[in-house]
Amino acid sequence: MPSTVPQPVVLAAPTGWRTVDFISDLHLHPTEPQTFEAWQQFLLHTPADALFLLGDIFEVWVGDDAATPDSFEAQCQRVLQQAASLRPMFFMAGNRDFLLGSRFLAASGLHPLSDPTCLRSANGPAWLLSHGDALCLDDHDYLRFRAQVRRHDWQKSFLARPLAERQAFARQLRQDSEARKRSGATYADLDTDATRAWLQAAQAQTLIHGHTHRPRRHDLGDGLYREVLSDWDLAASPARAEVLRLDLATGQCQRLSPAQACASGPLKPT
Repeated sequence: MPSTVPQPVVLAAPTGWRTVDFISDLHLHPTEPQTFEAWQQFLLHTPADALFLLGDIFEVWVGDDAATPDSFEAQCQRVLQQAASLRPMFFMAGNRDFLLGSRFLAASGLHPLSDPTCLRSANGPAWLLSHGDALCLDDHDYLRFRAQVRRHDWQKSFLARPLAERQAFARQLRQDSEARKRSGATYADLDTDATRAWLQAAQAQTLIHGHTHRPRRHDLGDGLYREVLSDWDLAASPARAEVLRLDLATGQCQRLSPAQACASGPLKPT
């Protein structure tokens, strides 16, 4: 476990918020229009008071300059901008879209979030939010890569390359990722001791995160939990897409399909 536990930024939920939605790991890409369409409809029609995008919204992000007027990135930006005019929307970078910058965020109306962030409700309870990749301590190769690409000098050098070169690099990463999926390779999960340490430092009971594509609720003991968000792939069989809705007054979470999330009213006990 790392010797230091990050001190999360605290986001106080306004008293008017009743429900908030969480999604992550959509891996939006122009070759997957069904996922894009479900995402667009959900963003524009959810009744939630706020929406949190916890990373890997895009399959890959090579720089804000990729959002040229007729690009898929610009199309996504317009959807986000429209959705952000309806309710507050927050973005936390994942391992695929960590290069998403201030120019795109400002144009989209998204509020950036640090990883981790502690969402604290007006009546006291708190939830720790993270993409989750930094807690996969057994994935040593990835953590070394993560440390490298999160450095300012690496990012400055990469973003200085021609856009076409960065896009070619992204295509290769996508091909490598698809090949690994087809091979049946397993991925590391979050380290339980480290997760508990993060929660205790934040004085929160539940961690909400994505990254692992293994949606379920985990009991970590001593009243601590983690809620894992679903990835989205509407072209898969069966289709995968899930919204985690949190009732701030009761602390209750409910897992909904995008269509259910747009049609549902107040949370009902499960």
